[in-house]
Amino acid sequence: MIKIILVDDHELVRTGIRRILEDVDGFTILAEAKSGEDAVQLCRKNAPDVILMDVNMPGIGGLEATKKIVRMSENTRVICLSMHTESPIPMQVMEAGAYGFLTKDAEPDEVIRAIHKVAAGQKYVDSDVANSIAIGRLSPRSDNPFNDLSSRELSIAMRLTKGKRVPEIASELSINPKTVNTYRYRMFDKLGVATDVELTHLALRHKLIDSNLL
Repeated sequence: MIKIILVDDHELVRTGIRRILEDVDGFTILAEAKSGEDAVQLCRKNAPDVILMDVNMPGIGGLEATKKIVRMSENTRVICLSMHTESPIPMQVMEAGAYGFLTKDAEPDEVIRAIHKVAAGQKYVDSDVANSIAIGRLSPRSDNPFNDLSSRELSIAMRLTKGKRVPEIASELSINPKTVNTYRYRMFDKLGVATDVELTHLALRHKLIDSNLL
């Protein structure tokens, strides 16, 4: 039996995934969570085999939660889900220790196939995302300047594009506000921007955020 936890801040998304998986022989849904913090706690309590993890969530988010879960439990494997298929997000997620990456419009059969493979210890990334990761590794500077950011810098960048202030980011990531500012200015230097507004425009151009969500 493959034990699964679903993590997404949208109840409708969790309900849709649950309906896909609950009738599959050999799958059992242990729990659901709506934040990265909840995912870490549920993983500690339930010891799932697979976690389906939304990347873009309030709080610490899917990337930071994946890192914590990977460090905490070597027997739990994470499949990250996102609407953003362009590097660097898929690349950062896999480097954080995720075993799989799927787009949120993946077909049900592909989600089921990915869970089986990841539970068996195999990596699973859909073909379009795999190409994006490969291209990002081959030409990190010319194609997308965000590829030069560390995972922590990218995590902070994504929060800044949502209008979050430094103290709020510090609280979510459990770090000092001065540390957030250090990452922020280092990131600005790498990206060639001077303000949060310029950062947001750059992220829009490289399709890291959706203009409809701003």
